[in-house]
Amino acid sequence: MSKLGYDPLIHPGAQLHHVTCGPYVEIGEGSRVLHSEFGDYSYCDRYAEIANAKIGKFSNIAAFSRIGPTDHPMQQASLHHFLYRSSDYWDDADVDADFFAARAARVAHIGHDTWIGHNAVIKPQVTIGHGAVVASSAVVTKDVDPYSIVAGIPAVPIRDRFPRAIADRVMELAWWDWDHQTLRMRLDDFRALPIEAFLEKYE
Repeated sequence: MSKLGYDPLIHPGAQLHHVTCGPYVEIGEGSRVLHSEFGDYSYCDRYAEIANAKIGKFSNIAAFSRIGPTDHPMQQASLHHFLYRSSDYWDDADVDADFFAARAARVAHIGHDTWIGHNAVIKPQVTIGHGAVVASSAVVTKDVDPYSIVAGIPAVPIRDRFPRAIADRVMELAWWDWDHQTLRMRLDDFRALPIEAFLEKYE
């Protein structure tokens, strides 16, 4: 495997369209990413489907997850592509630009240091707070609080990752904004220190 670096690591078969990536980003094999932003160090594993999303730093997106699944027109006589991808069917018809613009405006926001589990679905316009965990196969239809863990269909909170006071301190510390060399110098402490000891050392 190639070493991660400033340029994103794009694995074979991945499709990207209107995507921006920070340094140390990785896009997994066969993933499809459309109209989205990846913050520094974030990655998606194999066959993720991501559309109209703003992803923070250090986000961990597991294989086969789906963020921002696009909508079909629910109020019209048909749900089908021919309503909005009309030029695929008739030479004299245009695409429905307004429909595509409305779809692109429904952005999903994924916070820093989040974990989106295998096969999870994050609906459009949902915000996943910093440090949150979405369990495998969960379907998230509502915003998720920072440092909480959600599971189920539809997803509901099951517990906090850290107590609220600790979560607030981690967000205030904002270690995800440290530069690459600082992260390296403090790597041993990331690995070894419990969260409260880590905070006491670096606050």
